[in-house]
Amino acid sequence: MNNNHEERINQYSQVTDQIKDLSKLCESNLQIDTDLYTKYEVKRGLRDINGKGVLAGLTDVSKIQSYIVEDNDMIPCEGKLYYQGVDVEDIVAGFIKEKRFGYEETVYLLLFGKLPTAEQLTSFTKILADYRTSLPTHFVRDIILKAPSKDMMNTLQRSILTLYAYDDKADDTSIPNVLRQCMQLISVVPVLSVYGYQAYSHYHDGNSLFIHTPRPELSTAENILYLLRADSKYSELEARILDLALVLHAEHGGGNNSTFTTHVVTSSGTDTYSSMAASLGSLKGPKHGGANIKVTRMFADMKEQVKDWNDEEEVKEYLKKLLHKEAFDKAGLIYGMGHAVYSISDPRAKVFKSFVEKLSEEKGYQKEYQLYANVEKLAPQVIAEERKIYKGVSANVDFYSGFVYQMLGLPTELFTPLFAVARMAGWSAHRLEELINQGKIIRPAYKAVKKKQAYVPMDERE
Repeated sequence: MNNNHEERINQYSQVTDQIKDLSKLCESNLQIDTDLYTKYEVKRGLRDINGKGVLAGLTDVSKIQSYIVEDNDMIPCEGKLYYQGVDVEDIVAGFIKEKRFGYEETVYLLLFGKLPTAEQLTSFTKILADYRTSLPTHFVRDIILKAPSKDMMNTLQRSILTLYAYDDKADDTSIPNVLRQCMQLISVVPVLSVYGYQAYSHYHDGNSLFIHTPRPELSTAENILYLLRADSKYSELEARILDLALVLHAEHGGGNNSTFTTHVVTSSGTDTYSSMAASLGSLKGPKHGGANIKVTRMFADMKEQVKDWNDEEEVKEYLKKLLHKEAFDKAGLIYGMGHAVYSISDPRAKVFKSFVEKLSEEKGYQKEYQLYANVEKLAPQVIAEERKIYKGVSANVDFYSGFVYQMLGLPTELFTPLFAVARMAGWSAHRLEELINQGKIIRPAYKAVKKKQAYVPMDERE
């Protein structure tokens, strides 16, 4: 038995060495000369040098404004975000003033193009609440608890793809059916996220396993906290700030990576579950939905390396080390700073910031908040000094969101799933928009630059 075990180890080692050699061959033969991108005017990332995206479609769902045009010149301005034409800052101010939770009416606005009346919102919220408790019998036991994953985005993708098998009309792409599927997923994805984490926490970390049943009278944000915590307790401020986070992450134009994925996959005519799973795969990437995790880990390292968090010169020196690839992950980035679209400001970060300060006071994180504020102020200065930049740099929404989740006591494993929970609303609206307008299958062009080579018979190859 020991000989067999050693033999398997040796075989595995040999295969690993072969893979390493093959990967070098792959890399050397698939590397494209970067000068060719300039020669053929390729917009890498589908953006130009100023960050302006290549126009690939039209949308009513949301609008991002980062500049104004005067005399054919693009002039940067304070960032604005509109959901179905309504300023997000006005939406937030409205439900905060009236002491309501805002995510559900934001979902309604994104799906139907107008703000709901009180009666419409009550009816819509009731449907969402009913769907929230509609998981198939034994789904949690058979799908989530039996094969817990260490990655919650993987758990979400697997769960959503499995729900396909429980839907008698899974492949029906008529608008009423897709709307029904989207509303169900908007309702159950928060539950699946928390249950997936509970399974992970129990089987991987050895913590107690508890599965609470969602309460229909609670908002989406309240239910997340209710399901996540052993005692199901939370403060009003905690629930309202989590609700605000969901609103601010619900949608962000048709061109962001995961939403563009929604359009691309939907355009092929596939089912809702496959479309949403594909978008989740995009959001999982650290350059997209995982950015706030990078921010929190960067700050954890910063708090260890910087002795005086209020010493601006010491903070600036650390930020320079980040850019010089001498600190944290040595990637040369200050995470949470800068955005593909915004330059002067990200409106989501602006809205978030005032509430973050309130939460830091309630939770006793004032010193940490001040460090975040210092970095927000100093990072653009350091980047401007150290790098050639083509547009302004400001804090993006990821800069503060991870800090908020930390103060709420949310596990890091749920940071990106919470982004997905919120963005289900935007993905749903864009999927419906793509289907309603019956666009062509999305198929951009790639120019082949490999030189032709003759076929060589096997015995003549080197």
